[in-house]
Parts: sequence; C-alpha cells; structure tokens
Amino acid sequence: MTSLRALGIDLGSTTAKIVGVDAGGEIAWHCLEPAAPRPEEQVERLLALALVAAADASGLPLVATGYGRHLVHVAQRKVTEITCHARGIFREVAHGGTLVDLGGQDSKVIVLGDRGEVIDFSMNDKCAAGTGRFLENTASRLGVPLEQMGPLSLASRDEVPISSTCTVFAESEVISLLARGVAIEAILCGLHRALVRRVVALIRAVGLTPPLMLSGGVAHNQAVRALLEEETGEPVTLPRQPELTGAYGAALIALDMAAAPAHAP
Repeated sequence: MTSLRALGIDLGSTTAKIVGVDAGGEIAWHCLEPAAPRPEEQVERLLALALVAAADASGLPLVATGYGRHLVHVAQRKVTEITCHARGIFREVAHGGTLVDLGGQDSKVIVLGDRGEVIDFSMNDKCAAGTGRFLENTASRLGVPLEQMGPLSLASRDEVPISSTCTVFAESEVISLLARGVAIEAILCGLHRALVRRVVALIRAVGLTPPLMLSGGVAHNQAVRALLEEETGEPVTLPRQPELTGAYGAALIALDMAAAPAHAP
C-alpha cells in the first residue's frame, strides 16, 4: 500500500487527474482519466481508487481545482487552477518565472515571484483557439492522431498561415485548404503557429519573466514547445509530469491543511 497523506483532484474539461502525496510532499500515487459526462460519479470512482492505493483515504484532506472543482462536493477546499499550478510548479523548480498552462478549455499565463507567489496572470477562457480543444478539433477533422500532430508539424518544410482566430472559422479554413490539395503537414504547422501566437499575446499582456515554463497536457506536444521557444526567444522548461501540475499543487495545499495545528474550539 502507498503512504498517502493528502489528495488533490483536478477536474478539467478534457481530463480528470487525482494526485496523492506522501508526508514529504512527493507524488506517491496518481490517476488520470478522460473527463466523464457525469463528473460526480467520476470523482467517486477516483476517490475509490485512492482508497485502494492508500489502504484508507477516507480521512485524508482533499483539495479540488480545475474547471469542475465546484462539483467535488467532498473536498475540504476548492482552489483556482492559477493558485494550484503555481504551487505545483514552484515545488518542482523552486524558482520564479513565467508559467504557461495550456488546458483543454482555457489557457493561462502566470508570473511567479521568487517565493512562488502569483504576481500577475492573464487568461483566455472565451475562445478555444489558444487551447488544447483547438488541436483536438483539428486533429479530428484531419484524421490525425493527437499525439502525432506535433511531430508531423515539425517535419513539414512548408507552413500555411491560418488567418482565422476562431476555432469554428479555422476549421472552415482547414477544409478549404484540404480541398485545394495543401499538405496536411503544412496545415498542421500553420495551426500550431496560430495557437502559439495566441498564447504569446497572453504572455505579452503580463510580461515575460524568465524562465519560461509550460504545464498542462498540451506541454507534451513537441511543436507547441518548439514554436513557443521560437516566438519568445526563451527556452521552455517542463515539469516531470506537466499534465499533473494542477492536481499536484492542490495536493500540496491539502498537505498544508493536514499539517496545520487544529484550532481550539
């Protein structure tokens, strides 16, 4: 059995992540699943898995974050993704900088101070063009596996500009390009460029404080990382498990709660 002391759950729009940390704040167990249509039932299932992993997770503090955090009714606290991602990345890198979190539903840029405090942030939650959903939709339209989008984009010698900044219009533009016989690789390169430039606009809104870091599942996309470095001129640092950063930060906050002395009645 795993020695868990606290749990963090990140209920996102495309995936659900739960992390258990040990007494030292290290990730001791985790589980990641596609987001289910019934979030409350998924939370129950994830907590049941934690119960098996920890022998007894019923008394462990739980902090929820993510798009659906308010649906995690058993959580002792519900904390924003900005706070949790900042906490998770700082625990791993132990310095300030600029963190880009590319989620399925939104994208965020968070500026951290030397002690891990959030100094400023900008967020795109109104348009999917700068999020993972943008890539998922176009992957489906092009018939390309999501994990192959980055390598195919980087392998292209050509790049076709995608002028539309709206996902719906960009999809129509892709259909038109395909009808004209444009190579899929060139389209993918243009799509990645369009996404990254939306993110860079968010970075410029708050100012880039090096180093530049990347979290969220989209961080595994090689083309996003490469183009982000190209557009900003800064190398990109990844945490060990970027898709777990928010859940990890939530678990660390829960661990703080477990360590806090009880208040006298």
